[in-house]
This record gives sequence, structure tokens and C-alpha cells, in this order.
Amino acid sequence: MTNNILEVKNLTKDYGDFVLDKLSFIIPRGVIMGLIGENGAGKSTTINCILNEVQKTDGQILFFGKDHVTDEIDIKDKIGVVFDENHFPDIFTPLEIGKYMSGIYSNWEWPTYRNYLKQFQLPDNKRVKDFSKGMKVKLAFAVALSHKADFLILDEATSGLDPIMRDDILDILIDFVQDENHSVLFSTHITSDLEKIADYITFIHKGKRLFSCLKDDLLDKYGIVSCGAAIYDSLDKAEIIAYRKEDYQYKVLVRDRNKAAKNYPKAIVEPATIDDIMVFYVKGEQQ
Repeated sequence: MTNNILEVKNLTKDYGDFVLDKLSFIIPRGVIMGLIGENGAGKSTTINCILNEVQKTDGQILFFGKDHVTDEIDIKDKIGVVFDENHFPDIFTPLEIGKYMSGIYSNWEWPTYRNYLKQFQLPDNKRVKDFSKGMKVKLAFAVALSHKADFLILDEATSGLDPIMRDDILDILIDFVQDENHSVLFSTHITSDLEKIADYITFIHKGKRLFSCLKDDLLDKYGIVSCGAAIYDSLDKAEIIAYRKEDYQYKVLVRDRNKAAKNYPKAIVEPATIDDIMVFYVKGEQQ
């Protein structure tokens, strides 16, 4: 059994006006990978290529050590997918969807599916067209979690949920990876969710990978320095990732906030959130 559930190597998709450019990252077993980036960065293109819903231009994608196209049927039997939009027929009820899915997935589990319908308070015989957006998302999670999937792919999957249900889903995802054989790829704009549960963060900007690293390395090390022009001019430029000039001060994203706090005691140095890091990379000025 390979230690990596997903390997993306030099993935390229050329649309002409947009290029996903030689994207690479690896998802080991037992982890949650957060996929972040601004709108149009290439996150959904990446997921669609991984799922072979869009044909890649170049590169290699391996699930469980197998090619994602050659072994597509076997691979998709082992993964669960939740998008932010409903992909079930509106005229179906949850029970009818369960019957349909039981004919698709080799390891479909009716008791698990019924338990999730109950936990998510989804009526068995109500048609999907009468569900709210949040109910449709919960139905998609119920399906994804009911066929012994080894890997979950989530594309803005929690955006339609209220904070309480989102928190419940995050707990489910943490439980899902506890056996260290399952993993999750979680693309979302709600970066606070990733701060709670992600092990790794991959950041895409304009079709290129900016970094793929441990989340704790980002949150434990990165910082924002707030200072005047004199201190800014004295900063070690090698430590600066990006900066933003405001009316009366500079705000600077640095790689090592503890080092910055020690070297520049008159500056204000604070931890950086994932949102902060994204904003500085996308909108900040480079040295």
C-alpha cells in the first residue's frame, strides 16, 4: 500500500486565457490538505482535472499509486466528492438517491447512510428540489461518507452550512482521518475551517503553486510587522515576503515573527492568519 493517496505532478491545463501551470503536491495518508487561493486561481480546475472531469493538458495524477485515467473506475469507487452545488436529480428523494448509489459503489453501507440522514435531519422521502442549499450539501456529505471512501474531495463544500453544522462537519472530517489511512482535499474560502483541522496548506495563485507546506509551519512562524518607515528600512529584506504601505505605517509579512520581534523590539509583531498570508501574497508589494 502506497503511503500517498494522491500525487499531482506538473499538472498543466491550458485554456488559452488561463493556464494551470505545472502544479505539484502530494497528499499522504491520514492528513487533511487545505487548497486555497483567490477566485480564479485554479482551485476548481485542479479538482476537475484530478477527477478527470476536465482533461489535463500535461502532467501526471496518481491515486493510490494508480493513474487517474487508466484506473478511473476503481479509483472513483474509493473516493467521495462534495461540491458547493447540488449534483443530484431534483426529483429524487434521499432514499431514491441511496438506492441509486448502492448500485454504483461496491461498498455502499445502508446503515451508515441512514444514520447520516438522521444526524443531518434530512427527511427520507422529501424531494431534493424542496431542500435548502444547506440540506443539499448535507445530503452530499451523507453520500460521500457512506461507501467506505478512502479519500474525500471537498470543493467549497461547507459554504452553504450554518456555523453549527460546519463545526459538526469539521469534527466528522477529523474523525475520518484518525485511522491514518484516509485523507481529505479541502478547497475552501473559509480559511478559519482550515486553521482548525488542516495538516497541510497548498496555495495557488494565478494558476501557479506558491507553496505547499505544513499548516503549523505557517501559523507558528509567519508574522505581520507593523512599523514606521525608519524601522521598515532597517528590516532584513531576505525575511520579507510582501509588504503593504498604509497612511502612517508599513505592514510587513515576514517568515519568522519571533526573529523579527527580537531584532526589532520597537515594532509591533503579531501572528499571521491564513487569510493574512493570502492577502499579502496576492495584494502585497514584493521587494
